[in-house]
Amino acid sequence: MGLYPQPKRWQCGPFALKHALIMLGKMADEKRASRIAGSHWWAGTDDIKLGRAAKAYDCQMKQIRRTGPLRAKRELLLALKRGYPCLLCVDDWEHWITAVGAEKGKFIIIDSDVDPVINILTWRTLKKRWVYAEVDSDDPTQMKTLFDLYPVIPEFRVRTKARFSLERAKYLRRPENRSFASHWDEYFNDLSFICTPRTPRSSKVFPMGELLRRHGSMIRTQVAFWHGTVRPEQVRRMLHNLKFVADTYDLVVRDDDEKRAITAITANLAFWAASKFGIANVYGDGGK
Repeated sequence: MGLYPQPKRWQCGPFALKHALIMLGKMADEKRASRIAGSHWWAGTDDIKLGRAAKAYDCQMKQIRRTGPLRAKRELLLALKRGYPCLLCVDDWEHWITAVGAEKGKFIIIDSDVDPVINILTWRTLKKRWVYAEVDSDDPTQMKTLFDLYPVIPEFRVRTKARFSLERAKYLRRPENRSFASHWDEYFNDLSFICTPRTPRSSKVFPMGELLRRHGSMIRTQVAFWHGTVRPEQVRRMLHNLKFVADTYDLVVRDDDEKRAITAITANLAFWAASKFGIANVYGDGGK
């Protein structure tokens, strides 16, 4: 359920919807989305099927069609500004991608057909992929261009949204961060039990970075000591990943939950260390 390439060509629609839902703070299984939509290897997934799947996740997938590139670009920027990820039908209506942000004249795209899936496209490149040309029914001697976009509008109360800047997109595109991106949903789900979304009324809270500034050294030392084969720098990398996801969704820790957060993060990292490196018998049978 993380950010990774689709295994089969016809799965682009459910993956694009999954990526839109991730931006809205809702983790979705692309296999379940495929079943709901009725996706098939011989036909893929059209907008009607995707709309049905979006409805199952309490979202509306609104169609917007424009015939000119400037108006299409304006609609896309407006939807992104409102916080709505947009599904785009590209490559002559053969493929679905998800636009999740725009910054400095460039668009942040999640395309499950490439690796890494997070891409940064200029408007010129995006326009070339997005446009669909067909014969004008009113004048068969002329061609008309179409740009279809589908903002995914939540009908549920969104607790937090992902903020994907160019800097964050570039970071996730690095080869050493592929595994991190593919487990995005696991990081988010664990943080959801540790943190709370920041709101205009939030008080007596602090960001994950502050928690790690105060207690990161202790957590690194303890996890490495308990397991014995995990290096502190490996634990530091995992803590950085947690901070990256928390900052992306603006998740914060309540003052009253500081000790609980320390305990939860340390326990999760201990489980991670045991799952990755194995663990020997500890404390025998407990004194039976």
